[in-house]
Amino acid sequence: MSLVFAGICSHAPGITGRAHMADREIAGQFFSAYRGMGEALAAAKPDVLVIVAAEHFANFFMNNMPVFAVGMAAGYEGPIEDPQWLGIPRVRIPGNVPLSLRLIRDMMQTVDVAYAEEWRFDHGVMVPLSFLTPRFDLPVIPVNINCQGPPLTPLHRAWALGEALRRAADLAPERIALVGTGGISHWPATPDSGKINEAWDREFLRRWQINDKAAMLSYTDEATYRDAGQGGFEIRTFISIAAAAGGQGRVQHYRPIPIFAVGCTVAVMSIGAGTVSIGGEVAPACRT
Repeated sequence: MSLVFAGICSHAPGITGRAHMADREIAGQFFSAYRGMGEALAAAKPDVLVIVAAEHFANFFMNNMPVFAVGMAAGYEGPIEDPQWLGIPRVRIPGNVPLSLRLIRDMMQTVDVAYAEEWRFDHGVMVPLSFLTPRFDLPVIPVNINCQGPPLTPLHRAWALGEALRRAADLAPERIALVGTGGISHWPATPDSGKINEAWDREFLRRWQINDKAAMLSYTDEATYRDAGQGGFEIRTFISIAAAAGGQGRVQHYRPIPIFAVGCTVAVMSIGAGTVSIGGEVAPACRT
């Protein structure tokens, strides 16, 4: 069936953990857009949600940091953080083992990925799910991109991961939704927490909306760290979604909210024509 939905959203823990501290009107607009994205996701009637995130040393550490990892568990528990602090109750989210295995095998034809049968979700997954699938009943397959432990995943490899996800999805009969979660600019767990570079964020979103591959891949880690903080490295998840969807984006909400310590983003992307490899030949993907 291929992809039926693609989007990106912010995942900072303050979005839920400090919701009571934000201006009610400003936060309400963001939350309304987030829930609206959840309604659009539900309307697409996916069988599974593949969520591309950058987890924060919850499962992977510098003693073993995969460039990419895909979950293949029957279920996942989260949040790994204190539920009271994060404002999200601890729950168990269903997975889809057969589909995970097929996606991993198909992705490995072009991109090397690690995989894990044990995975606990941190705020990078749980904050988006609390808005997009608040009953936590839609099966989820997590995908992690290393955005936190240098040497970081090169941007062009994040694009290649998105292409591999799309090729694998195009071979699956299931209806697959794809969501990337991350920043954009933010300086988490530093004295600059709450700082947001709105101009930088808006320029990146402009490039993302028109799916300008060259422009998105032109960022360097040095410049991103200077202008968008270490949280800006999470543009990798958004880039992978652009590569997979292959369409044009629409930003439904963007606003800096310092108490949430991030430029708060909700955006969707149309699904463009994909391709699959058939006997070494590249052919247009069938759509139904």
